[in-house]
Amino acid sequence: MASVLECIKTRRSVRKYKDQTVSKDLLKQIVEAGLYAASGKGKQAPVIITITNKDLISEITKVNAEIMGSPNTDTFYGAPVIILVAGSLKANEKTAFADGTLALGNMMIAAHSLGLGSCWINRAKEGLKYDVYKDIFHSIGLNADEFIGVGHLALGYPEGELPAAAPRLPQREFYID
Repeated sequence: MASVLECIKTRRSVRKYKDQTVSKDLLKQIVEAGLYAASGKGKQAPVIITITNKDLISEITKVNAEIMGSPNTDTFYGAPVIILVAGSLKANEKTAFADGTLALGNMMIAAHSLGLGSCWINRAKEGLKYDVYKDIFHSIGLNADEFIGVGHLALGYPEGELPAAAPRLPQREFYID
């Protein structure tokens, strides 16, 4: 396994996936990385919903394309897994969104370390206003109105090589002694 820093430096957003199932064991490891993300006051506001049902992924894709204003676009790039992250407003309204972003970041790095590709997909905040999202929450015993959508993670085995990292921009790090 590569070092954490090496995974951070080599992880890239994947926008084309193989039609290959991801094992439950790998999914559980990735979700666990999200569950262990730092959270404001340790309140653990993020909820992580892993979706592998193709019909449901298709419905969510249509909603995301509508929100994006680009109908008939595969907003999840054919990924066989979509992980939806939302922050509990009851757990910590002040940091629920930020806590969810940390969970997503951890999961992207974990996925890369396990040989999987991922891509952060926005529009979860807007998505929670749609019935398909409300139904997802209802199906697991939660009320979507008590959450803020943070993001989705398209996840699967990458099709093709990962691109090289772009050069880092200057004037982004400073040290004060």
